[in-house]
Amino acid sequence: MYAVLGGNAAQSLGPIGLGGGEVYALTEGRIAAAVSDFPEGRIRPERRNLAAHQDVLKSLMKETTILPMAFGVVADSEAAVRKLLSKNQTTFLAQLRHVEGKVEMGLRVSWDVPNIFEYFVTTHQELREARDRLFGKHGEPGQNEKIEVGRLFERLLNEDREAHTERVEAILAKVAGEVKPGRCRSEREIMNLACLVPRVSLSTFEAAVFEAARLFDDSYSFDYNGPWAPHSFVEVDLKA
Repeated sequence: MYAVLGGNAAQSLGPIGLGGGEVYALTEGRIAAAVSDFPEGRIRPERRNLAAHQDVLKSLMKETTILPMAFGVVADSEAAVRKLLSKNQTTFLAQLRHVEGKVEMGLRVSWDVPNIFEYFVTTHQELREARDRLFGKHGEPGQNEKIEVGRLFERLLNEDREAHTERVEAILAKVAGEVKPGRCRSEREIMNLACLVPRVSLSTFEAAVFEAARLFDDSYSFDYNGPWAPHSFVEVDLKA
């Protein structure tokens, strides 16, 4: 199963599904599910399968608004799919209205510096003074002292993340209907944002990203991506 969509969907997208299967719509009431048949067995998260799943979502997005399903959702039968659609008809319709005409754009902002700790020592007097006290003494610093400096660094890191994220979100909010923060994947990463953007406003969103980037110097990198299906903004359980 690839996605839930409006019931007026095209009946077939051709053989673009996993394993070259034909992707077709199963309609129940006012909504439908885009599916393809798959031989019995576990669907492995191999690159070709993941790519096929994303290609189906991209093709669907060109035609209509969708609620994307996570990779690997399998229903036992056509009857199971229809039961899922019937049982959740009202919820699915509400979610489709919520994301209608919109796509998800991602933005990651990171510190682009050789050594993040040394960068913070340079830019934060409080940390610089703590570092100097720690290593300016005679003898090896104690473990508790190292932990204290580490905690100070972590606090300053998170404070800067929050402040920078607020500045960027204030600009993106002019274009994006919603902005959701995700988990930072590394110490250098400042923010990982998912933005729900009207498809007709993608060029305006791009301009907003550049406007936000101008608030920062060359120690920061901005990386935006998309458009994607609105995974981060679908708040219903789509598992069959």
